[in-house]
Order: sequence, then structure tokens, then C-alpha cells
Amino acid sequence: MFFVRSAGEQDLEKVRALLGETWHATYDRIYGAEKVSELHASWHSPASLKARLANKNSEFLVADDGRTIGGMGYAAMSTELTKTVMLHMLYVGPRYQRQGVGRDIFAELETCFPDAEIMRLEVDPQNEPALAFYKAHGFVEVGRADNSGQGQSGLPTLILEKPLATQ
Repeated sequence: MFFVRSAGEQDLEKVRALLGETWHATYDRIYGAEKVSELHASWHSPASLKARLANKNSEFLVADDGRTIGGMGYAAMSTELTKTVMLHMLYVGPRYQRQGVGRDIFAELETCFPDAEIMRLEVDPQNEPALAFYKAHGFVEVGRADNSGQGQSGLPTLILEKPLATQ
């Protein structure tokens, strides 16, 4: 049984391992293992994860069963868009997918930003399981981007949005 809680610095090594495993399971077939390793090293470096943890206008959550981090989520208020929270990361370890872990992390993230009216995210158009998850949770496509991610990776993405319930 996983419990969703705020991440701490002591979780970052396990989170990084989870991200590596999940990224390879998801994206090796799309981009190749070498490109995935390169992106993971850059985007999920200890310094990058620490910076996310320190961001005051964000929420960094993990799903923890006392031994294992089974999933993680990270969202932050947008610096460009008014009343919009950006869902930057929502990943569940391959062996814990389809067990409600992602749903539970997502449900918690939805409640963490009382001033937000919209949640927005970018997802790889070839990541069909993620697209299905987000659409099942009320997201709709509002645009496309060709140069997504940190360092402008050149990876194409779909931009999805969902209205949030106002308090």
C-alpha cells in the first residue's frame, strides 16, 4: 500500500532511480536507450531534483510504501501563465503502474494549488499510456510544441489542459 506524501531530500536518490527505470521502460523504444540515458542524466540530475524540491511555488510528492518509492509527481505554478499550474512530472515505476499510484499522486497534486484554475502539461504524442491516463483524468489537447523540455530537447509534445475545481 502506497501513501502519497511530500518528498524530502532523503528521497531524491530513490526518485532518481525510479525516473531512470521509468524513462527507459517508456522511451527506449521511441528514442533509443542512449538518448534516454542522456536526457535522464541531464533532466534528473541530483542538482535538478534538489532545485525542484527547493522551489517554493511547487509541490514534489512521492508514493511511498515504507520501503520503496513507487511513483512521484512534481507540479509548480506557472511563471508565464496566470492561475495555471504546470504538471512537470508524474511517473510511476513500471511494476506499480495500473494500480492507482498515479491516480493518487495526481489527486493530491490537484488540491495543492488553491489559486490555480487550470492544470497544464506536455506529453510525448507517442506515450500512449500517459495520453490515455491524462484524457481519463479530464485533460484535453490545447496545442502542440516541437521543442519541449529543459534545454529545448527538440522532442515533440502535445499540450494538455484541465480546469481545476475552484475552492
